Amino acid sequence: MSYLDPAEIASWHAHVYFGAASRDAAWTLREAIAARFGDTVPIGRFHERPVGPHPMWSYQLTIACERFTEVIAWLTLNHGALDVFIHPNTSDGLRDHRDAALWIGNSYSLNLGAFGS
Repeated sequence: MSYLDPAEIASWHAHVYFGAASRDAAWTLREAIAARFGDTVPIGRFHERPVGPHPMWSYQLTIACERFTEVIAWLTLNHGALDVFIHPNTSDGLRDHRDAALWIGNSYSLNLGAFGS
């Protein structure tokens, strides 16, 4: 078996999932993330609809490899009732989302057809 080199990971994404009932909690968490990490963890758009492979409403955090432990540890302890999908960013988006993902809270089936598979 050949093993992949973790140096292939350019960064990480964490997608905070929410719905209509948890929208306010998601926004509150978003504000806490911004206050805690500032510009070092860019936060994407607040999507109030499923986008790409994500079956829930969500927003994305971009996490530099050197910040991974700090940010994920904080999310693990502070996500409340929200679920968080985490994946590396390599040259293989399908593998990143299907085979190399992590979850905080509940997991969901992704729309992998978004990757053309």
